[in-house]
Amino acid sequence: MTFITRFAPSPTGPLHLGHAYSALLAHDMARSKDGVFLLRIEDIDQTRSRPEWEAQILNDLAWLGLNWPAPVMRQSDRMQTYSDALQTLWQRGLLYPCTCTRRDVAASASAPQEGAPLLGPDGIVYPGTCRPAPGTQPKGPMPADTALRLDMRAAERAIGAPPHFTETGASPKGETGRIQSDWEQVRQGIGDIALARSAMGTSYHLSVVLDDAAQSVTMVPRGADLFEATTIHVILQRLLDLPTPVYHHHRLIRDGEGKRLAKRDDARAISRYRQDGLTPALIREMLDMPHAPS
Repeated sequence: MTFITRFAPSPTGPLHLGHAYSALLAHDMARSKDGVFLLRIEDIDQTRSRPEWEAQILNDLAWLGLNWPAPVMRQSDRMQTYSDALQTLWQRGLLYPCTCTRRDVAASASAPQEGAPLLGPDGIVYPGTCRPAPGTQPKGPMPADTALRLDMRAAERAIGAPPHFTETGASPKGETGRIQSDWEQVRQGIGDIALARSAMGTSYHLSVVLDDAAQSVTMVPRGADLFEATTIHVILQRLLDLPTPVYHHHRLIRDGEGKRLAKRDDARAISRYRQDGLTPALIREMLDMPHAPS
């Protein structure tokens, strides 16, 4: 089996040091295993994605010494694939429509009788406002232009065994090897996540799972901030009969105050370092990374 890694940036801002670390790590892993490094553009958010950002990202990655096979997969070309997967889940009674806005969710989860809202890997854990009563799953055609949520209780019945995956990096607790969740933890700490949003037609969680499977990715290097989201992805892989890759959650690159870098932090943009005359080798030194494997 070919060892395949990937880096999947969103063209909604500049490539910064944190992105560079993840991309270089994935590239180095593939090189060390005589494998393949893939690039994917995650542009399902068409309201924020910009072609100029994509061009800059590709340019910066090439400057860093990364190379990848063409053509590059773009999520915007795969909307029918995501729709087909949603249809499958809908027909199995695993989805339900949700009319709650983000403000509705926040207000409901913060109601006095609910206590402080719980935060999960998808934001505030959905309180179940639109969830149908047991045994009354929605019938008929899947609604269009409507948010669709995964009924996690129905998912548990469909899957049975608790979700698990193999970790070669380190979880927030320092664990490696087999990482397993229990369904109570999933229901309480993750809840009924949105798999389609009305303005987008899909979601990050659904698209990333389908794309990794389509590209036969065997190793997913990603930041430690996505560790909890990996359980969501494993659940979707089980529901859609897709393979589960090995995951490597790596350390986050932070600024001098210990804050995780974000796209709004232009001062840490790779393009800014290039303008200041730094070299790819110096970027690696800043990131405490060895030179690229030959």
